[in-house]
Amino acid sequence: MGKDYYKTLGIPRNATTDQIKKAYRALALKFHPDKNKTAGAEDRFKEVAEAYEVLSDAKKREHYDKYGEEGLKGSGQTSGGGTTHYEFHGDPRATFAQFFGTSSPFANFGFGDGHNRMFFDDDDMMDTPDPFGIFTSTRGGPAFRSQSFNHPANGSRSKDKVQDNPIEHDLYVTLEDILKGCVKKMKISRKVMQPDGTLKKEDKLLTINVKPGWKSGTKITFQKEGDQGRNKIPADIVFIIRDKPHPVFKRDGHDIRYKATLPLKQALCGCKIDVPTLTGEPIPLSFTKEIIKPTTQKRIQGYGLPLPKDPAKRGDLIVTFDILFPDNLSTSVKDILRDMLP
Repeated sequence: MGKDYYKTLGIPRNATTDQIKKAYRALALKFHPDKNKTAGAEDRFKEVAEAYEVLSDAKKREHYDKYGEEGLKGSGQTSGGGTTHYEFHGDPRATFAQFFGTSSPFANFGFGDGHNRMFFDDDDMMDTPDPFGIFTSTRGGPAFRSQSFNHPANGSRSKDKVQDNPIEHDLYVTLEDILKGCVKKMKISRKVMQPDGTLKKEDKLLTINVKPGWKSGTKITFQKEGDQGRNKIPADIVFIIRDKPHPVFKRDGHDIRYKATLPLKQALCGCKIDVPTLTGEPIPLSFTKEIIKPTTQKRIQGYGLPLPKDPAKRGDLIVTFDILFPDNLSTSVKDILRDMLP
């Protein structure tokens, strides 16, 4: 028996998309490791993420409903004759971050912790199952790796003031964002000191220019953009670039990897495949005179990610193969194979 994703989320098999999102939201917040320290909570957090990834995707859900978990992960056939292969990427925090817009809401923008908080474009967003998902993006724009924004040096700090610890926030970007560069805009709400000494809530838009080729872990710092106060220096707000899991590719430094799934017959007898690329233009590969082994790799130069210091240069696209073997063979087929194979 495979996993029952519907049971994991506690929803009926005819659940709507909204019901799936609502169930994931509640369970993800309940079992998030930063909040729930009980034994087994982290495992439940991962199970809930995997269930949501499958059931929230219409094609994956349809295939899962027909063939179950085993079929979803390789043994089921699609209507076009190909094979659907799904493998959970194993990072429930990444799934959480895509849904909520942050991987650690309890640590950085916590409930009642006094730090800067995200705010929403309108009141209706408060009722959505994705309240933290407030990023908007557009292509282009200048790039930076800032260590100082908006606040030039003002000399030595006052001795009676201390600065709050930096507020760090993961910023997940797609491989397509890393390929071309993009602009991410983040709205925050903070407390600002008024001339009369009172504090007033202020909304502000922070713009983050993501440069082509930036590595995961790159930090962008907005100095002193945190809450103001009489006896403190506002905290810095730091955004950390993270790779958003891609449905087709995996990042390997400046290279990207693509796994092609082939039946054993095609691997042995030859075939032609179209390899997808980040730009959307497929590259044809022919194996009519070559046997494809599980260890076979093909490197397509210049179709990876840009180098940050020289965006004109790009890494490679590495094609690997997952060979699907049949679950069983008839006696007659086995006899033929014994006679034919060396």
